[in-house]
Amino acid sequence: MNKELKFEICIDSVQSAINAQAAGAHRVELCDNLFEGGTTPSAGMIKQVKNIATDIKVFIIIRPRGGDFVYSNEEIEVMLADIEIAKQLGADGFVSGCLLKSGEIDVKNTKKLIAACGDLPFTFHRAFDMCKDPFIALNKLIDIGVSRILTSGMEQTALLGVQNISKLVEKAANKITILVGSGIKPDNIAKIGKITKASEFHFSARKTFDSPMEYKNEAIKMGGIPGLPEFNLFYSDFDIIKETIKAAQNIYIK
Repeated sequence: MNKELKFEICIDSVQSAINAQAAGAHRVELCDNLFEGGTTPSAGMIKQVKNIATDIKVFIIIRPRGGDFVYSNEEIEVMLADIEIAKQLGADGFVSGCLLKSGEIDVKNTKKLIAACGDLPFTFHRAFDMCKDPFIALNKLIDIGVSRILTSGMEQTALLGVQNISKLVEKAANKITILVGSGIKPDNIAKIGKITKASEFHFSARKTFDSPMEYKNEAIKMGGIPGLPEFNLFYSDFDIIKETIKAAQNIYIK
């Protein structure tokens, strides 16, 4: 396998961190509420994942809520405070970003977040895919010192967005890393890699596991998302991560 390839696993639990490290991932993006696209994890979760994932990098998403990426001044203060707490807990990097109502990068607030991160790398997350013009956004993010951009090429999945991702990788010209994510699986990572020429991939490798609960009150739904099973657990699966990384070996096979 080409040594330049790197794999980031999107996780929301301690067990997923254990699985990602054991399966050979290079880093994790630690979130809460993945069913809302990921929000800032608790201090306790960050601390425990850092205690366990000692061989890989732990990047923390900084997102105070689900929904759009236009934040109030008060929400920005929450995000800045969360960065400081996560730094104290040993975060290796951060994943965040802000947009303006117009669909452009909110340069002012994103720069505040980057400054709060200090020397730690900053990934601009898939808010990028909501931008009006991704190529103008790309240049702005390069200018303000963003380390990488997580993107599916402005489409629902990376496979659908491969042509746009390919253009972004070309225009990035090693000034910024294009991290490809959304829908990355063992059966498509090689195709996506060959077309885009990307070297970093982001995926969750999530699998459903049965709850250990023996007594189940089926009359009550605790979650607010319709159709979400109450008695299922969702973890990043060791085997799926291994299979996806192994499949990436085919990216550079002609």
